[in-house]
Amino acid sequence: MSGRPEHQAPPEIFYGEDEARKYSRNTRMMEIQLTMSERAVELLCLPENQPCHLLDLGCGSGLSGETLTEQGHIWTGVDISSAMLGVAKEREVEGDLLLGDLGQGLPFRAGAFDGAISISALQWLEFFKVRYFNNYCFIFHLIDCRLCNADQRSHNPAKRLYIFFSSLYSCLSRGSRAIFQFYPENSSQVELITSQAMKAGFTGGLVVDYPNSTKAKKFFLCLMTGGQQPLPAALGVDSREDAPNHVAFSQKRDRVKQLRSGKAPKKSRDWILEKKERRRRQGKETRDDSKFTGRKRPSHVW
Repeated sequence: MSGRPEHQAPPEIFYGEDEARKYSRNTRMMEIQLTMSERAVELLCLPENQPCHLLDLGCGSGLSGETLTEQGHIWTGVDISSAMLGVAKEREVEGDLLLGDLGQGLPFRAGAFDGAISISALQWLEFFKVRYFNNYCFIFHLIDCRLCNADQRSHNPAKRLYIFFSSLYSCLSRGSRAIFQFYPENSSQVELITSQAMKAGFTGGLVVDYPNSTKAKKFFLCLMTGGQQPLPAALGVDSREDAPNHVAFSQKRDRVKQLRSGKAPKKSRDWILEKKERRRRQGKETRDDSKFTGRKRPSHVW
């Protein structure tokens, strides 16, 4: 079995009494949570010296919420683990706590929050396993964090993510941000998450701090509600807009504009054929075979 917690059990089961109390006793965990929470708040780009009403998604035992309190903000936390929320209450955190399943949407009025943060919770929403028994599809959703019977096509991870992001978009004030620190397992997970966030109305992208460090590397999904804006600078890297530590949603929109303008998208069939033709006109040696002919290519393309 994988060592990743989200592969082992739903969060309301994995974060039982024993696991929940680790987060209020393990000083290393508390220090890491504090550092990531402070960075998430920094990426929100909130007005200086102005208290804001913030949402803590997957608030757990309230460690990230304490960071919000220390910075003078009012906050509301949502978590699916009753054990985690129990520890938060014992610690007498100052935020309002709500037991809830993010995959079923957020029950808040429109524009209620000035921003949202989430520390180490997003990967629980995305991961899922599918098994088929007796013509029924049993989906072990960590997108909605519980085992459920799904006998309809509508019960799928992408749709659950869309419900979450669309409800989050609705309850945020325009111009605000939502910052998710998470641990992506692969690029497919990032693609699924970001595509549904875009569909819900968000812009933004991925900010990767210290991308060349094994231990310090951290992923932050920065979602914006006020239209396309420059992504915040990542830590420990070149801050140029074209730096590889930034992955912006606008890249997809640029490809759509490219299609509408009549230009062939990069690495498409027409783009490759046009490139081959240009090389031939320049008198350069160009092979006829390609992935579009069905013939096997050598290790080098041209």
